[in-house]
Amino acid sequence: MDRYAPGSRWLAVLLPVCILLCICCAPLARAADPAGADLQFFEKRVRPILVEHCYECHRGDKPKGNLRLDSAEGWLTGGDSGPAIEAGKPDESLLIQAVRHDGDAAEMPPDAKLPADKIAVLEQWVARGAIAPRIEKIAGGASAPTRRPIDLAEGRKFWAYQPPKLHPIPPAASDLESYHPIDRFVAARLREAGLRIQPEADRAVLVRRLYFDLWGLPPDAQALRECQQDPAADWYERLVDRLLASPRFGERWGRHWLDVVRFGESLTLRGFILKDAWRYRDYVIESFNADRPFDRFVQEQIAGDLMGGKDVDERRRRLVATSFLALGNTNLEEQDKSQLEMDVVDEQLDVIGKAILAQTIGCARCHDHKFDPIPTRDYYALAGILRNTKLLEHANVSAWVTAPLPLSDEDEARFAAAEEQVRLLEAQVKRSRDRVTKLAAVDGKSLDKVVAVADLPGVVVDDTQAKVVGEWTRSTSSKPYIGAGYLHDQDDKKGAKTVTFTPELAKTGRYEIRLAYSPGGNRSAKVPVTVFSGDGEKTIHVNMQEAPTVEGRFVSLGEYRCEAAGQNFVLVANEGTRGHVIVDAVQFLPLDGAVAASDKTTSAARGASLAEAELEAKRELLGRLEKELSKARKAAPQRPTSMTVLERKSINDAPIHLRGSVHALGEVVPRGFLQVVAVTAAPLPSDQSGRLQLAEWLVSAENPLPARVYANRVWHWLFGRGLVASVDNFGTTGETPTHAELLDHLAIEFRRRDWSVKQLVRYVVTSEAYRQGSRESAAGLAADPENRLLWRNRRKRLEAECLRDAMLSISGQLSDEAGGATIPPGVASDFDYVDRGARRSVYVPVLRNAIPEIFEAFDFPDPSLVAGSRNASTVAPQALFLMNHTFVRAQAEAAARRLLSDEAASAV
Repeated sequence: MDRYAPGSRWLAVLLPVCILLCICCAPLARAADPAGADLQFFEKRVRPILVEHCYECHRGDKPKGNLRLDSAEGWLTGGDSGPAIEAGKPDESLLIQAVRHDGDAAEMPPDAKLPADKIAVLEQWVARGAIAPRIEKIAGGASAPTRRPIDLAEGRKFWAYQPPKLHPIPPAASDLESYHPIDRFVAARLREAGLRIQPEADRAVLVRRLYFDLWGLPPDAQALRECQQDPAADWYERLVDRLLASPRFGERWGRHWLDVVRFGESLTLRGFILKDAWRYRDYVIESFNADRPFDRFVQEQIAGDLMGGKDVDERRRRLVATSFLALGNTNLEEQDKSQLEMDVVDEQLDVIGKAILAQTIGCARCHDHKFDPIPTRDYYALAGILRNTKLLEHANVSAWVTAPLPLSDEDEARFAAAEEQVRLLEAQVKRSRDRVTKLAAVDGKSLDKVVAVADLPGVVVDDTQAKVVGEWTRSTSSKPYIGAGYLHDQDDKKGAKTVTFTPELAKTGRYEIRLAYSPGGNRSAKVPVTVFSGDGEKTIHVNMQEAPTVEGRFVSLGEYRCEAAGQNFVLVANEGTRGHVIVDAVQFLPLDGAVAASDKTTSAARGASLAEAELEAKRELLGRLEKELSKARKAAPQRPTSMTVLERKSINDAPIHLRGSVHALGEVVPRGFLQVVAVTAAPLPSDQSGRLQLAEWLVSAENPLPARVYANRVWHWLFGRGLVASVDNFGTTGETPTHAELLDHLAIEFRRRDWSVKQLVRYVVTSEAYRQGSRESAAGLAADPENRLLWRNRRKRLEAECLRDAMLSISGQLSDEAGGATIPPGVASDFDYVDRGARRSVYVPVLRNAIPEIFEAFDFPDPSLVAGSRNASTVAPQALFLMNHTFVRAQAEAAARRLLSDEAASAV
């Protein structure tokens, strides 16, 4: 290529930038543990199905067909017909064939086929490898059928349930050894292995490390130069303090917490948007920036609505905090509402247990926990608290609870005034509509009757004359309607159905166009209706849950110029709708003297009668009032709302659900807490759920878990591995601490420093253990190849958000806009949604059906599950993404332009 050819200089800059981005942001290989999510899937989704539908015949010593389904050994060995499951191959598995009631396998269950959603769960489980907990065998190859009852006294001896102890700080080996308590604990373990902490990393490495760990962003060139040239002995500590004081800290560390609490802004089901979820995200970020004590932070998320507050801002914040309980990926279409309620409770217990206590409480839903000292009674004692907390409003498709946020007196007066104006107009409209209805009834047009097309003025196109696309169902169930009935879309196949009304107009002129439909609570509240006329194309969204505002039959779509020989038509679609879409008729009323050939009752004919003239005048008045009302509603400010929960009016304890089934109830269990955690707790009130007491119990000074769990999370986020590697599981199946005394020390320091996250982070990052280099050594690799003893600082890969934000930062495109809603108004579904903004990644909408491609490529966690530790993969698509994706190329080009601009500026 000619070096002077157009673009060659761009390429010379662009390619090094791309390479720099790849080098700086390339992931490091690290072993991932995929079994955790699979085991969780089995316990939460698969085991309840097996218990309810299969165990009656296929467990114990003499199962039918010699097939046991209560252990992996049983289904892999199989029965008389052979192995029941081929892991990874659902179509070849006899169990799947049996529940599908197809193939040569016997049909199971024999009395009735499983529901389709349960069959899908079993298919997904087998496709994922049929992962299940390992069960010890007994003689003869069968699984042990019994286990000893839980011994709580013995269980309390496990390290996680013991209160943190104030261990003496190990002495220094020499005067040169760090005074920092963290370094003393780490150095003591290293000396035992013949190792030592490495020298401090290069200053540039330290600065970059701090920026990414505390801000999630790279330092700019000026900041890096200033740090490198700072001669003061305390340059590092001052840098730490500056980074902690910035709003960028809350954005970085808030995102960590959002991983843990399965934050998402939509539901997988139909892509429903959780329009207020962003408030919780902003609450979390603000809490970390304000360094709100972590114990209070936890309490607000469990029971903020019950805690009150000294002012409006505090009451608002605490109400928003309870969104924590509402963010689960709930199946709102579940028709067994008792099952739905318990599924919600189970999901809430799962996130509370793992996020705050690092306990797998959900494993005790169907039976006593197989590994940890958590009996089923404890599960339902906690479930009783959450069952008295209302999260959903039930209907065919249930909906989550929202509540208006508290307002200042000034804001309350502003909203009240706008609402009063709307109420007055609504009252006028109602009175006017009642008069019109009364006059119309006298005229033989009562609204409880069917109206013939010929009896209506103007040009009326009935649904029988319209062009129909897709499967619509004809109905006459709801009156009034026009002609032979109306159509509805069956609330199905959204986006695939339309009805087009095309009139035959005799003359060109202006027309009012009206749509007729029958209202109802199961209708869609936002039906797109598009009018094509001489004025162009316009889409109006019609709320079919509300009664039509014109004569009780029609809603006005507006006034339009229509050409006699032109393309005038109205198209009703079901795209993006929730609920039934109703289509009846469309009316074209001439406004400027245009006469329609099909108009059988002209204004002149109607005017012959005084009563008819009065009716027409009342209708015109009603139309004007309806337009005023519509404008007032659009102009009125909408009260801010939040996802939240409510206390139930009737408080009850929960019965044990035998085998986890909501339809097999056993002994009622008093509400309470985990017995293995020895915390003195007051009796729960009879007139409240007990959430407030649960919040207090969780962060009680006697509870050994929360401070340990969060201190371990901080260590994990700073070092890339927790002192307990299984950060979400402190149970017996989790990892044991590599530095138990250090973990106790951190937990005690955390509490002593008033649960301050910033102080704990500062305490850790100012240690030599954190500041040391990351070079490998032969001695270290030989004695401790996994670096569990911390003989070097572990190199960490950049998460997806850091990778994206680093590119935007280097290219100069990163926006510093913070907070607020980031999903545009009017977005009804998350399917195919693409965010094209340049704000920090923490503000990119987390939509469960539309995770951004860069997030998917670089191991963004499943937003439906607790994810204290992210998987870290190194696969070819990541390199291809960095080489080819339009986002990366755009940032590389912007960075090249920026570098060239800087180069030109420096040359002047």
